[in-house]
Amino acid sequence: MNSVNISFPRAKTLLSFPLLREGVTRLNVQLTALVRAVITVTIASILGACASAPDWAFDVRDVPPLKLDGRIYSYDPNNPDLHDPQILMVTQEMRDFVELYTEGANNSHNKLMALHRAIKGQGVLGMQYDPFADGTARDAFERGTANCLSYAHMFTALAREAGLNAQYQWMEVRPEWHRMGDRVAVRLHVNVQVKMRDTTEYMVDIDPLSRSEVAGARLMSDEEGFALYYNNLAMNALAVDRPVQAWQQLVRGLEEAPGLSQLWVNLGAIYRYAGQYAEAEQAYFHALEVDNSDRSAMNNLVVLYELQGRNNEQSYWEDRLERYRNLNPYYHASLGDLAMEEEDWDAAYAHYKRATRMQPDDGLLIYSQGLAAHELGNDDEAERLIARAIERAAFQVEKQRYRVQLRMIKEQQAAAL
Repeated sequence: MNSVNISFPRAKTLLSFPLLREGVTRLNVQLTALVRAVITVTIASILGACASAPDWAFDVRDVPPLKLDGRIYSYDPNNPDLHDPQILMVTQEMRDFVELYTEGANNSHNKLMALHRAIKGQGVLGMQYDPFADGTARDAFERGTANCLSYAHMFTALAREAGLNAQYQWMEVRPEWHRMGDRVAVRLHVNVQVKMRDTTEYMVDIDPLSRSEVAGARLMSDEEGFALYYNNLAMNALAVDRPVQAWQQLVRGLEEAPGLSQLWVNLGAIYRYAGQYAEAEQAYFHALEVDNSDRSAMNNLVVLYELQGRNNEQSYWEDRLERYRNLNPYYHASLGDLAMEEEDWDAAYAHYKRATRMQPDDGLLIYSQGLAAHELGNDDEAERLIARAIERAAFQVEKQRYRVQLRMIKEQQAAAL
């Protein structure tokens, strides 16, 4: 397995396109919405790390109309803004590109490498990162710029044209907890998995995440990838104060993949913006039916009930949020990080220990506990923990970093004798 900066539920190899990573955007807690780039940015949200989105019975006619400024807006599938953009369509120019740069490849591995070089190379396509570069596979190819989602569209389309088995992949980024512990921004990321006939899996990414950033991954259906396209259009519309257009695009996305809870949360945010509190509540509960651990939906219910003065319901969901937070290993890891910054080694050790009990196969959590043990002077335990972290590490780059630390601890012990 190649050495890279990320971990997965199972062995993979990474093709990294080192351009630029999408940044975390923190929004007001009262509105869950993606402004740019990844998928959605949620406040106080935790997703199932590797769970598949469930099937969801959905009829667009059941979506309540939007009522705004004295007008009623119903979903219109004939709206020209909602026409099929053919997200994965491959033009003749794109076919010629694939044929030209993969023609001499004699197997799928060589095809993938050749395609990778042609897209990445400055003298060929020279793809560049642009957080505003939404769009289809064709848009990204013709512009030569892409964000993570449009890049995933483009690479999936080109790889399939080359006869490769390419699929969208959903990457969950670890929560980033605020210091008070009551809010969290979650960044979600899309890339592409290419699977070889020998079952080797490659991950193709416009900018690979580091190991410490990843909480999980799962494959996505094409319909989910398309739904995220419409979700981004919706959030872009909302960013320029076009809630009607945003609502239309979100409903269109739900037609593609009603099993994505984030779209229901964003739909609820628009209803709340319009003052349609009952419809907002219904959308949030739809999100929770899809994913009962969607903390963004819970948090938005808290906000909604606070606006309505429904104190009992507000307290109930605040308690649920607290319980889910305390059940999340990365929340406790974040407390450990904070304690390490403050040189409170006892607290750091306790927090990391709790996190590793919840997530016993996470090498980084074990390693962090080992560092805290070292700071406490418990070098025998630190060595044991870091050795276990090396065993759990998914990639060689992690193993090497942990080995360096382990060697330093041993050398310090020897020098003290």
